[in-house]
Order: sequence, then C-alpha cells, then structure tokens
Amino acid sequence: MRVVIVQPPRMYWPFTSEGDNFLLQQALPALAAVLREEPGIEVHVIDCMPLHIGWKSLADELKRLDPDVIGSGENHALYATEATRFFTMCKEVCPRAKTLAGGGHFTNLWHRYLGAEHPIDAICIGEGEQTIVELVREWGNKDPDLSKVDGIAFWNGEEVIRTKPRKLIHDLDEIPLPAYDLMPMELYGKSRYLFSPGGTTIHHSRGCVSKCSFCAWWTTMADRVPGPDGKDKLRPRWRSKSVSRVMEELELLYYKYGKRSYVWVDESWNIDPRFNNEFAEEMIRSGMKTKWFAFMRADCIVRDEKKGILEKQVRAGLSHILIGVERAEDDTLGLLDKRFYAGGVAEQALNIFKEKYPHVFLQATFIIGTKDESPETLKKQVALAKKLDVDFPAFHPITPVPGTPIFDDALEQGLITYEDFDEFDWLTPVLDSRFMDRYEIAQALHDMNKQFVNRRWMLKGLTSKVPYKRDMYIWFAKVSATMALDAVKKKINPLDVEHYQTLVKPEWYDR
Repeated sequence: MRVVIVQPPRMYWPFTSEGDNFLLQQALPALAAVLREEPGIEVHVIDCMPLHIGWKSLADELKRLDPDVIGSGENHALYATEATRFFTMCKEVCPRAKTLAGGGHFTNLWHRYLGAEHPIDAICIGEGEQTIVELVREWGNKDPDLSKVDGIAFWNGEEVIRTKPRKLIHDLDEIPLPAYDLMPMELYGKSRYLFSPGGTTIHHSRGCVSKCSFCAWWTTMADRVPGPDGKDKLRPRWRSKSVSRVMEELELLYYKYGKRSYVWVDESWNIDPRFNNEFAEEMIRSGMKTKWFAFMRADCIVRDEKKGILEKQVRAGLSHILIGVERAEDDTLGLLDKRFYAGGVAEQALNIFKEKYPHVFLQATFIIGTKDESPETLKKQVALAKKLDVDFPAFHPITPVPGTPIFDDALEQGLITYEDFDEFDWLTPVLDSRFMDRYEIAQALHDMNKQFVNRRWMLKGLTSKVPYKRDMYIWFAKVSATMALDAVKKKINPLDVEHYQTLVKPEWYDR
C-alpha cells in the first residue's frame, strides 16, 4: 500500500510572508511516523507550501506516485475551499486512490463532505494516529469493512455511515517520534526575524481543560460520547507527553536539524505545574540555547509565579507569550465560557512579566463583535488594551467557526451559510451585533488597530534593547511595508478596511 499525505497549496494571510508563514504542520510527520511502522505500507509526504509546489506540479507528482490512499487534513474553515479542490483533483488524476480527510474542520462537518457528489471516501473524526493505521490496513483487504474502524465516517456507495467514536490515546509517549526525516526540515522557519533562527513547531500536550464557546481547537481532541440526537457530546480533555519524551524530540530538532526557535502549538501550554517545572529544569540542565513562543493561560502564569516556576521557564528560553485576554467585561467572558479569566487575572499575569521579565515579548488577543457589542463596549476594550500596554495587542472579530456553539447558533438563525467560509479569517467581521452591523464593526476594528499599531508603537519596538523584541518589530515593519506596497500596486483605497482580509496568492500557486 502506498500512502501519500499532502498539505496542498494555499493562499496565505496578508500579514505574513512566505519566509515565515510556512512552519511545520504537526500532523504530517506524526501520521507518517505511525504509518511507516506498519508492514507493507510505503509513506510519502508532500508539503506544498515550503516546497513551492503549485496545483499543476502537485497533480503531476500524484500521478507519478500513483498512491493507493491520499490523505489531507484541514483545521481552518478559511481553507475549506482549497481542501475540497484538492480532493476533487485527487479523484481526477488518481481515480483508483481512496481519499481520506481529517483535522478540525472535517471532524466537525463530516456530514457535509460525504456522499455521491463529494470526492472524499472517508473522514477521520478526532485524533488520527490509530484511526489512519486501521483504516489503511482495512482498505488493503480484498473485501474491506470500514464499519470495523472506530472514529470515521464514510460513504459506502449508498449512504453515509458513522462508526462509534475513537477513544483518545491515553499515553502520548506511545506515539513514535515524528517522521521529521520525511519532511523538508531545512525549509521551515527561514525568516530572518520571526521565530528566528530556524523556527519550527512542536507540542507537548493535546486538547484543553476548557470549552470556550468561540474556540474549536479543543474539539478535535475532546472525548466524544454519542448523544440521543445523533450529535456527539464533547468533554474537554487535556493530555501531555512526559518531559523525557519531549526532551528527546527537542534534542532531535536541536542537534540534527539545527532548530533553535520553537513555536509551541499547544492550545494551553502551561496547564500542569509539575510538567512546567520539570521541563524548565531539564531545559536549563541541557544547556540548549533556545527561544520559544507559547499560548499560555493567565491564571496558570500567576500560579506558576507564586510557585517559583515561571522564573525557571524564562531562564529555559521562554521569549514570547500570547494570552487570550478577549474581553474587558466579566459578564461577556462568562457568556464566552471563559469565566476563569474574570477578576482581572490577565492583567495580573501581564504585570508579572512587565515587572520581573521585561525581555519577554507580550502578545494579547481581544475579541470584538460579540452579540452585545456597541460603541460603548468597544471603548472598554480599547481602554483595557491601553492599560495592559503589551508589545502587540491584536483585535479579532468573533468568528463562528464550525464546532462551536456560536457557529450552530448563527447557522440556525440564518446569519451565515456553508458558503461563507472564505471570509472566516479572524480579520473580517461576518456577524452583526445587536447594536452594530458587521461593516460598522469592521470600521471600528480598523480604527482600533490604528490606535495601537502606528509609527510611535513601531519606533518604540525598533529601539528596544531586547534583540528578540527588535526582531519582532523589524518583522512587523517589513510586513506593513509589503502590505502598503501591495495596496498601491492594486490601487486599493487605504481607507477601504475590507482589503485587509484579502488572501495572497504565491507566485508558484498555479504552477
């Protein structure tokens, strides 16, 4: 059996460039690693982004490989159009190959992408390592019976069948090391300034302990229990690899592939204080000189500072954090199922860094356009952002991504359709609030960003005494200049806020 796992070509967000936008997709080497341990399975991985493989070249490569199974995943609704384009192409150029989709988007919308009119044979729902091995093995049988494989939905030629949910992997240490040798590791993280030098992604945990109503990240790694209405009941679940297992992977990336900067893609990196402490001590003991970025929970930062753990994390290489502050009002945080941030805990966490670890780059996100958003509530978000005074405050319109209650509610009320995903970029408002329409929210978003991301802000960063911070601001300056130049070339009115959501097509995209 020949299996090809593909990250197809995609357009990228306008505020990033090819040099920094193409970090390693964790699923690719993880799935390849488990498949190649199976006797009789030959695995190939094609990551089109760093390799600059366009649609025509990808079609030629698939024809050459002539695979039995082609798999691809997608976590972002924004790229659903390109994902379905890929599977349609697979059926055209490799008609005998079975097609398998996975990732968060297909996990939450499996019922939409299967049937006689769709080019996908099966969808992996949730965690994929065990599922893909069993499915490929079953497809290799003379008379495959996919109903034996937990955690999938498939089209049998007559109807869509959903099998029982797959149990999550209890011990993440049992998963083999990612197949980095099958990836173009030298092409990831080539940016001179962003996550430099030699940036790559990594994770130690899966899932989350919370279920924020605007977030679909946790759903792929949640415990699934079939409900009486046919819909799964999801329970948040968080699991972590051991420190020794993580160190083994880090040492491989550090010494064999020369990676020195790490982007931890864990939904919540710092949940477990025991892991945090042991990991920091092992990193310090190892002598590896690294810089790393992580999504961190504010309440866990406050806890770890009290325990004396945070100082060790900073010494171990922590250089950049992102905290989802989200809202200034506690009642809105409650409506978003983020009650654990009430009482100003985010401000406490950020003040700890500003007072004790000022060389760490501080990034915070704020969600605007919630159901009760008004000009008055927007002023509160601006006031909070000014009070927090982080290195980079990012304002994002609430987006009803599949898998969230916000999506279900918006769909039921007819506020969105399944055709709207091309605008689900967390830059373009797609929902009205009770007091503002989406265009008023878009203009407010534009005006809010201008208050923070301006010449004064840029000059402050470019003159920072901290090399990591200077590099980040140089990167911001380059991106801003590129976007402005692109706007001039396209004759876009700089006052037209809608141009900011336009995806950028790489030169090699259609080749």
